Formats: sequence, structure tokens, C-alpha cells
Amino acid sequence: MIGIITGASSGIGLGIAKVLAGEGHTVYAVSRTGTTKDPQEPANPQIIHIKGDVCDAKQMQAIVEDIVKKENGLDFLVNNAGITVKRRAELITDEEFERVHRVNVFAPFRLSVICYPYLKKSSHKGRIINISSMAAHLGFELVAPYCSSKGAIASLTRALAIEWANDNICVNSIAPGWFPSELSKQVMDAKRKAQILARMPVHAFGDTADIGGMAAFLLSDHAKYITGVDYNIDGGALAFGF
Repeated sequence: MIGIITGASSGIGLGIAKVLAGEGHTVYAVSRTGTTKDPQEPANPQIIHIKGDVCDAKQMQAIVEDIVKKENGLDFLVNNAGITVKRRAELITDEEFERVHRVNVFAPFRLSVICYPYLKKSSHKGRIINISSMAAHLGFELVAPYCSSKGAIASLTRALAIEWANDNICVNSIAPGWFPSELSKQVMDAKRKAQILARMPVHAFGDTADIGGMAAFLLSDHAKYITGVDYNIDGGALAFGF
């Protein structure tokens, strides 16, 4: 299958790309850098890095059209790119709130719409995978815009799944727990790290390959009847009581 992953220069996005490439898929990794952030990361011929701004709809339209022309089609989209702001809610500016939602909600919506006419023609059945978060289901301090944006992504996933259910497209989302990423480092000091590990039943951080494995399943023939679902890959965090 041929597809696009946004925010795939490092962390979860790159982890997903590597698993999908290992499964034989061709992955176009779109990011602000257009390359991996780690210069020691070995090149993978199945992963083609492209520089692009997910918030620039015209640019993304051109990128998608170029891929479709080169590959004669498009089969999947993984909306992974995201940002956050770490600050108390009363101190967050309108501009910061809008920026988080533009990257985390508007960009996935617009790119999904751009890809829609090509995904519906996929001979494999088109797939969209959105990356949501535990923050779509739980409240966290200092990241109110991020929480609201991920709640929106979970709802957007269900809405598109229903609207496009008869258009040869499945839309699902993955809600990661705590995984190594640049974004998670922004909100995790030593104290926070201890709190997070204590909150997870497995008391360990996840491997991005675990998310890649779920993405691979959602692209497989075994997932053609699955749509509108948010999958928690979180070491049991959302199920954990007191």
C-alpha cells in the first residue's frame, strides 16, 4: 500500500513509518524538516521524506497530487503531526490556543479531505488513522488546548468514519499513552515522569513500534470492517482505577 504519515521525522511518527515500511508499505513521511531529526537514523528506501507544512492546505494539496501521480494512487493517511503548549490555562493566549488546534485538528481534517477522492479509489480500501491521545479521555494539567484538540480528533474520527462508511474508506484513531517523543519531553520533568510511571499498571513507557503494530493491523485485510474506533495503546493507563 502507498500512504502518507505526517510528523514522521522522529518519535511516534517515525516509529509508525518504520513498522509500516517493514511490512512492505511505501511511506511518504511529511514533516517540517523533510528528514529524520536523528542524523544517525539509517535510511530506509521504503520511507520517502518530504518537507511540508501540514497547516498549508495548498502545499499539502500539491504534495498529495504529486504522490498520487508518481504512485498512481493513494491507500492510506496517518495524521500524526501535533504540538502542545505547557502553561496554566489562564495564561494561554488566544494565538497559542488557535495554533494548537490548527495543527492538531484543522490540519488532519483538511488533509483527510484532500486525500478523500484518492483514498475512496483504493483497491485495498482506503484507510485514515488519526493519532489521538489519552488526553482525549482524561484531564491533564497545563495542557488544556492539547486536551481539547485531542478530544476533537476522537470525535472527528467518528464523524468521518460514519460519513465515509460507504465510500470505501475506514477511519480509526490510535490513542497512545506515554511514549518517547519530542512532544512528551516538553511536559515531563523528573517528578512528572515518576507520577506517569506510577499511573500506568505496567510501570513502563511504551515502544513506538507498538503503535506501529496497531497501525499495521488497521491497514491490513483483517481491519476492513473496523471503522470509527479509538484504540488505546497505553499500558493499561485508561483502565487503571484506584
